[in-house]
Formats: sequence, C-alpha cells, structure tokens
Amino acid sequence: MIQFEKFSLQNGLKVLVHEDKSTPMAVVNVIYDVGAKDEDSNKTGFAHLFEHLMFGGSVNIPVYDEPLQTAGGENNAFTTNDLTNYYCQLPAENIETAFWLESDRMLSLAFSKKSLDTQRKVVCEEFKEHYINKPYGDVMSEILALAYTTHPYRWMTIGKELSHIENATLDDVKAFFHKHYTPSNAILVVVGNVTVAQVKELAEKWFGPIPPGNKYERSLPAEPKQTAPRSKEIKANVPLDALYKCWHIYPRVDKRYYIADLITEILGGGASSRLFQTLVKEKKLFSNIDCSHLGSTDAGLLIIEGKLVKGVQMKDAEAALNDELQKLTAEGISEKELEKVKNKTESMMAFEDMSVMNRAASIAMYELLGDADLINTELERYREVTAAALQQECKIIFNNNNSNTLYYYSNN
Repeated sequence: MIQFEKFSLQNGLKVLVHEDKSTPMAVVNVIYDVGAKDEDSNKTGFAHLFEHLMFGGSVNIPVYDEPLQTAGGENNAFTTNDLTNYYCQLPAENIETAFWLESDRMLSLAFSKKSLDTQRKVVCEEFKEHYINKPYGDVMSEILALAYTTHPYRWMTIGKELSHIENATLDDVKAFFHKHYTPSNAILVVVGNVTVAQVKELAEKWFGPIPPGNKYERSLPAEPKQTAPRSKEIKANVPLDALYKCWHIYPRVDKRYYIADLITEILGGGASSRLFQTLVKEKKLFSNIDCSHLGSTDAGLLIIEGKLVKGVQMKDAEAALNDELQKLTAEGISEKELEKVKNKTESMMAFEDMSVMNRAASIAMYELLGDADLINTELERYREVTAAALQQECKIIFNNNNSNTLYYYSNN
C-alpha cells in the first residue's frame, strides 16, 4: 500500500506527497495536462517542442541543468498524446533547488528567438532521423492516420508533418504556453525522504505566487465507431516485408481496458506468448512479432506488428495470424494461462513501484486520470478479469469491421 497525502494551492495546483524514509533521495515530478491531442491540427508537434523548450531557460534561470547538477540531481521529461511530464531526482537535503527550478519555468519561460530556433532545429533533426530517414519510421504515423478519422490521436506526438515545427513562430509558442502551462493545469508530486509539512511550505513558497491562469477545458471530437475494415499498402526501401494490424479498444479508466491489456500479454508478451510460439518458432512465418497497446487516456489501439521471414507471402502470414486470433476468440483460454499472465502483470507492477522515480510518475499519472489511489487498487482490476470476460472481449475487439491493416512491402 502506497500512502500519500494530497492538498491544493489557491492557484489550483494539486500537490501529492509520498514519504519514503528508506531513501536519501527525493523526486519532484510535475505533470501538465497537455499532450499532442490538445494541438491545432494545422500546428502539431507543439507539446513535444515544449518539452525541449522547457529546458532552454526560464525568467530567472538561464540554464536549467547547471543548478540541478550542482545540487547532485538529474532530470528528464517525456511527452505523449495525453500529457507532458517533467521530473528531477536529487538528494533530499537539496530538494528546494528542484522547487525553485520547476516553479520558475512554470512562472514563465525565457521566450527568445534564439531558444526557439535552437530547439526547433533539434526537434526537426529528431523528426528526420527517427521518422523520415529510418526504415519503418513512418509506420506509427500511417497506422494512426488509418485507424483514426476524427480524434486527434490521428497524429503522432512528434507532429503530423515537419513543416508544422519548421513554421512555429514565437507568438504561436507563447500562446500555447499560456494556455496550458499553468498551475490549474498541473499536478506536483513529491516522493522520497521528505515530510508533508516540508513540502507544503516549499510548495506555498515557490509555486503559491504563480497566477493560476485560465483552466484549460478540453473538448475533443469523439472517434466514431469503425464500421468497416480499412487497409493500406506501402512500398519502401526496407529490408523485410512487415504486417501491422490494429483494432480500437477502450479508454484508460474503462474496466475493459484491463482485459485488453491481458490480451496483449497472452498474444505478444515475450517468447512464451502465443504469437511468438506459433508464428515465429513453429511455423517460421515471422522473424519477430509483438502485440501491444497504446495505453492512451482516451480510447486507444491494440496493435500487432511482425516482420515476415524473407520469401514468405503476405497473404500466408496474415492468414496464419488471423487463425491465431480466431482460435483465441473461439476457444478462449484456460484458467492456468490466465493466472500466468496475471502473475506476470502483478510482478511487473511491483517491480515498477520499487523506484521512487517511477512511484512519483505513477502517482502523478493516476491523479491526472482522476484518482491517485489507482496506484493501490489497479491490481485488483486485473485480478477480477475472468476467462469468460476475456473471450467475450476478443470477439468484440477482433471483429473484422474494427480492423486496420498496413501491408508494408520491401522494395528489395
């Protein structure tokens, strides 16, 4: 059981504290309720660009990293379609340094043409290296555009196209900051060798004076139910043919999400999984195959991706994959197999919670979902899944009208 206390500042900032006296360290984690799904469809990639800009200096601190390194700390950040998360870990006795740094960049970034030009160049290079020039680099972009017609999950976190970042102006960037990077749109989580009283005092001192800003009210278009299968063929300069199939699943707080998560584990959770055992080891149709899901806040996707063995025909590989899905749907799974994947999930969750950094991020994310106590109760939701419920969900998810298929052919 992970104990924490929660309070809010007058400016709307939510603060959660988890005391852990077994470590000399402390983690300060700030999550902003903004991701790629909150962008204008003609100005995408901004949430990710901000992840970079937030390290480019703030009003009173020209270089973010220097004071933190002096205090023995380290930091990083990540952006998804749903959120932006910043975190730093440092010796607990130096925790005020982290409060000073995080509050200053929430107060205001040092907006400058130089900083924007520098970070824009970094992001554009990242876009080219990982998504344009890399073999299979455009796959995720193609899958999302195929599966989503309406919801802003239809573009990737890096952005829909390079030009959106290339053309980002200082005014665009300022507007995005003032809309989303406010105390009322953020959650501060502190974990480690601290006390609640100490965190209250520091939070009031450093974050309390920041104006609340206008609370961002999210209003996103819902993705309509898919009523017919979709597919697309791509030919590219890649070493092997590849097959990608995806299906719509459920929002993150839906109880059926946990069933879908276990289905991905049964089908693609490592070398003992069904798809690997049958399609890689026995039939030797794929050189590797994975099954995963996006883990997104709104209704996401369950994705199967596999590289074909050279010489194998796409139609044969797809037929064999469909057979495996049909088998799971028709026959269901044994209690023993279900228990095995539940145990694996439980041990993975326990392992994740061992580090103070992960605990801080988890508490922040669960609070963003609406209930930080999910960190303690979520395992029960996995335990409640029955073999019958799992089989029923397979019938719903793997319906052909819910499928999106990307045939990725090698030119070689």
